[in-house]
Amino acid sequence: MPLNLQERPIFMIGAERSGTTLVMALLGCHSRIAVPEVVWYYPRFYPYLHTYGDLSVEANFRTLAQEMVFGLKTPFWGMKVNPRTIVDEVIELAPERSFAGLYAGMHLRFAQYVNKPRWGEKTPHNLYFVGPMHHDFPNAQFIYITRDGRDASVDYMESSFGPTNIYCAAQSWKRCWNAVKEWREPLREKGLWLDVRYEELVREPEKVMRGVCEFLGEDFEEGMFEFYKTDMCKARGASRDHAPLGKPISDKYVGIHKDLLSLRDQRIFAAVAGKELEEAGYTNTVEPEMPSQRMVEKYLEFDGRIRAATLDGFEGHIVFESYNDWLVDQREERRKQGLWDPATSPKVFPAGDPDEEYIIGLRASDKWKKHFSIKRRYVGDVVL
Repeated sequence: MPLNLQERPIFMIGAERSGTTLVMALLGCHSRIAVPEVVWYYPRFYPYLHTYGDLSVEANFRTLAQEMVFGLKTPFWGMKVNPRTIVDEVIELAPERSFAGLYAGMHLRFAQYVNKPRWGEKTPHNLYFVGPMHHDFPNAQFIYITRDGRDASVDYMESSFGPTNIYCAAQSWKRCWNAVKEWREPLREKGLWLDVRYEELVREPEKVMRGVCEFLGEDFEEGMFEFYKTDMCKARGASRDHAPLGKPISDKYVGIHKDLLSLRDQRIFAAVAGKELEEAGYTNTVEPEMPSQRMVEKYLEFDGRIRAATLDGFEGHIVFESYNDWLVDQREERRKQGLWDPATSPKVFPAGDPDEEYIIGLRASDKWKKHFSIKRRYVGDVVL
């Protein structure tokens, strides 16, 4: 059943490389808002909840709780906890015996840890699950961060995850933009949706964050701009992919596509996502040029190959990928045990979608991981 929490949850969404982490860091420094690291709970668990069986059965509910609690990329979100009791603590805090209840319980546990009354969460691909999230948390507020798709594509292609060429990057950005279209106005009318443009945020941070706080019903606090001094931002800032988080807000990353995308790549982006770019309020400055079908096939194949081959490379995501793969294996084990049957189970988005693996958070497809014999790797004290 829907959960109307007294302190309304805050969901920060947007295409990856669009400034969602910056907003997460800013709001996480508000004295009333607890924002942990990303969780990917809706993409990773929601489409496959039927594979756990009846959650009113204690064993099934506990299995889901264990996989959620122990599957964080940052173990326990950095909380100092007793691994033997943390699952029980989260279950006790869960408002109901459901996925949404566990989701709330986990965030309430973090909010308790940092001594704040309200919680928020940032996972970019939650944008594909706005409908279920609004159903589960009817009074939750959504903040959608938009960035020029050409700049986001540059960051994507230079990062250690995500699309590796302009065609695939443009397709990803386009799909993210279109995924929330049906929800933007209905939720805005309810006072539950706010659009934030990355370029305005980094150029006029105080003005934009005052607007964000007004939307959330919170007082504006200057201390939010001290985000780069937090442990989370220092850790992320030490990596190449998130280096800007280790410093105060800067607008130096606005318009980077003009220098870092070739003219041909800009034309390809315009052909693939030009319509959506203009809908988002940006101006196309080049004539569109769609690659031939043969080139499109090459872009898609090489993207798959590179994603898999670089998983265990420089700042790769092999550990997190390994856990996501393990979740897939666990679903198969439950099928063998008879907890669910593909023939009679519901088909929930994105199951069966061509981009299913990427939407749920995998950084490479199973096909290419097997092709390159990518070995799984677990580190730390994660209990599986």
